[in-house]
Amino acid sequence: MNDALRKAEDAVRDAADNTDVVRIVAAVLATQQAAQQQTPATAAPARQPARRPLGLYIAGGLGAAIALAFLAMAAAVLAVAVAVGAICATACLLVLRSMWRDFTNR
Repeated sequence: MNDALRKAEDAVRDAADNTDVVRIVAAVLATQQAAQQQTPATAAPARQPARRPLGLYIAGGLGAAIALAFLAMAAAVLAVAVAVGAICATACLLVLRSMWRDFTNR
């Protein structure tokens, strides 16, 4: 019976030692978990700005380029029209001046 009692006492001592080790391990794990839970809260990842679709920008750029091309062509046509009008007006004035001289000389 003494043998059984000694074995039981040894088992109790081992259990007590193991309990201390288990408590230390549990404390270390709890500390690590607390550190991991605090890290994301303090260092939140930077939010990326909302991305807008590139198709809208491309379509807007193409539309603006086409509009600018039409405006340039309209300006060129207007310049040609003004030049033709100036040439016609000059020719008309020269003809009228010549006719006026003819009428005043007679």
